[in-house]
Amino acid sequence: MEFRCIDECSQCCIEREYYPTKEFGKIGVLILPKEKKEIEKLAELNKIKIKILPRIGISENRNQTPSKILAYQLMGVEKNGNTCPFLDTKSGKKSTHGGFPCKIYENKPLACSAYPLIETNPITLDQKCKFCKECGTADKNLNFETESLLKIKESMQTNGTYIWRYATGIGEQEDYGIIKTGWILEEEI
Repeated sequence: MEFRCIDECSQCCIEREYYPTKEFGKIGVLILPKEKKEIEKLAELNKIKIKILPRIGISENRNQTPSKILAYQLMGVEKNGNTCPFLDTKSGKKSTHGGFPCKIYENKPLACSAYPLIETNPITLDQKCKFCKECGTADKNLNFETESLLKIKESMQTNGTYIWRYATGIGEQEDYGIIKTGWILEEEI
């Protein structure tokens, strides 16, 4: 079956999830270092206030915070971390599939272009995607998404010894007691 956005859906631009656990808070849209300045410039041009936090970093020493950031994350505008700041929820305009339009669609991050693919081994479809829930699988029309995911994976290659993940401190109010903020050593390579 050919992948396509479900009519009137903007779920992937609205709902953010806790990853890898609630302790880390909700994640934002993955932004590669080479995309960060462009996203900041697009926000300025569109007069949109954004918040970009680190996401993944590396270090050579487990007792020192990251010396290099491999990825950042664009946080949602709601207090709980939801809703991409570039999603146009106010103008009344609609995207080609009837959902809310993206103000930077032509210049969106690679992570948005890769969706609904998830980098696992093997690559899978995000089961939170409305299309994936309703239609099951997609085996056509994913070339662009696959290419985008491979570019992300390639840019995240590292010889660093320790991987750190940034805890955002953002989530649902009832989870504030367990959500952390700052760098957390995730694993050794």
